[in-house]
Parts: sequence; C-alpha cells; structure tokens
Amino acid sequence: MLTRKQQELLLFIHERMKESGVPPSFDEMKDALDLASKSGIHRLITALEERGFIRRLPNRARALEVIKLPEAYSMSLQPKRGFSPSVIQGSLGAQPAPAAPAKPVAHNDSVSIPVMGRIAAGVPISAIQNNTHDISVPLEMVGTGEHYALEVRGDSMIEAGILDGDTVIIRNTNTASPGEIIVALVDDEEATLKRFRRKGASIALEAANPAYETRIFGPDRVKIQGKLVGLIRRYH
Repeated sequence: MLTRKQQELLLFIHERMKESGVPPSFDEMKDALDLASKSGIHRLITALEERGFIRRLPNRARALEVIKLPEAYSMSLQPKRGFSPSVIQGSLGAQPAPAAPAKPVAHNDSVSIPVMGRIAAGVPISAIQNNTHDISVPLEMVGTGEHYALEVRGDSMIEAGILDGDTVIIRNTNTASPGEIIVALVDDEEATLKRFRRKGASIALEAANPAYETRIFGPDRVKIQGKLVGLIRRYH
C-alpha cells in the first residue's frame, strides 16, 4: 500500500519519464508535490524503493527506474463523492471507501460507521486502508457530523487510556482545541494519534507516554483530520 504522496511522486516520475525519457530532478519533485524541502522527497523515494516500485541506478545522477505501478490506477487520488479522510489512502486501484453518513440512522440506539484503516499511537506510520468494514457504536458516542473509526497501533497514548488494538471513533474536522486528541497528518505522508498543543506559532503533537517525546512542527506541516470522540475495546 502507498500513501497519497508516495502515489503522487511515483506517477509524477512515471509521466515525466514517458514524456522526456529523463527522471525529474529532486527540485522538480519537491515543487510538483508542494513540499517544503528535498528531505521529504528523499524519504518518499526511499519508501518507493523499499516497496519495489522504483530502483535507483548506481553511479548515475538522477537515475531512477520505475519498476511497477499499482495494478490499476487513476490520476484522481480522491473519491469522486462522499467523505474519505486524506490520511487513509490505499493503492490507486483500490475502490473508494464508502462515505460516512452525514446524519447517522439509528438502529436500536446505535449507528454504523466505517472503519477506514489504522492509525499509529507511537512513531508515525503511513495509515493503511484495509478492506473497509462497518462497526456499530452507541448513538450518544457520535452525536452529529461525519465520523469514521481507526484501529490503533502502538502505545504512545496509554496514559490517555488508549491501548494498542483499540478502535477509536473520530469526528471529521480540520480544527481542534489545545488538549484534544487528534488524527494528525504530518507532511502529507505520516498519520498519528496525538494530543494537540500549540507552541507559539508551531504545533506540538504530544504523546501520553513518557517514553515518547513531544514533536514540534511548523503549522504548514500538520493537517488535522479529525478528533477523538470515543473508543471501543475488545477483551479476549
């Protein structure tokens, strides 16, 4: 599975090589993906290489070879209709996830919302879209608005009562108040569940586990994809 930015870069390289036979420069890649620095491109190139989509040719400047593309792809990375958070992107050939209902319909005081992938409660990872399924949650947990669920991986939020394997219920929003737990998209490629803080003009993503450091980012590097409103835990 590729993140949205990985997909964008792979297709940009592919299209450029079809046009000119020469891979784009790192500056061209940075500008095409609207990234602040070339370090983000280096990370994306490494990720694509590790996943077997491209190969760097030794002893040649700007030498990249596209080995494969997602099986079936569209240049549109967003579903044509409905809601799908941008932190959750599968392969370009995947079917769009079903839209969360704007006004959930109650059935015996519960509602059905889509589980749209995994989120890291630890070191940020790329969110992974699985075969989307629905879960039933109490109506009072969600209230109004659009909601989706994510499966938690990691232990950085354990002191907030969020454990590895929990399912978190997220209200779709791009704003939050300091102290709220949010789904944060960092540099359009890493997704994580952290407590939202402000440090002057910067944004701090704060763990609820002393083993993890608070990470500070410029405001242009972090996008809020929703905030925590509930949690489901299964006991085995």
